[in-house]
Amino acid sequence: MELVVIAIARPEAGEYNPAFERYVSRVTESDVLDAFARQADDVAAVLRAVPEGRETFRYAPGKWSVRQVAGHVLDCERIFGYRILALARGEKQSLPGFEEDEYAAASGHDDVPLSALREDFDLVRRGHVRMLRAFDDAAWGREGISNNSRMTVRAVPYIMVGHVRHHLGVLADKYGLAG
Repeated sequence: MELVVIAIARPEAGEYNPAFERYVSRVTESDVLDAFARQADDVAAVLRAVPEGRETFRYAPGKWSVRQVAGHVLDCERIFGYRILALARGEKQSLPGFEEDEYAAASGHDDVPLSALREDFDLVRRGHVRMLRAFDDAAWGREGISNNSRMTVRAVPYIMVGHVRHHLGVLADKYGLAG
């Protein structure tokens, strides 16, 4: 299969839920697919630098541990990967939302070594890179409904890159962790 390489235009505000603007605005590159592909290395660098004794560290009572932040990023990678696949394939059903705190509470991520979460993110993201690079123009032009809001295929990688950047920033600012 020949991989199609195309420039993905920046999504306009109406192409995603306004709550995602805080993520989309973090993407300043002109080539979102390149940023998307390189980000697996950014995540790996930050998570590799976490000392073993800090994996379950919380910066305040009731906040997620480092493992839970990494697990949340992984969960969202999987959820948004499904969303982009469903939208690209022309799904007509509304895609469900999710409650991140409930997912985190039910995840068991505090019992998973950070190295495993890091490896899982890397594997999932690299699979998503291959999927996105194989999309044709028709797939990139599709849209649907996700969590009761319009969402275009081209908006999703911007949201995904920005979401990961947000949480890498939280790990740096609140947990003192940087790659």
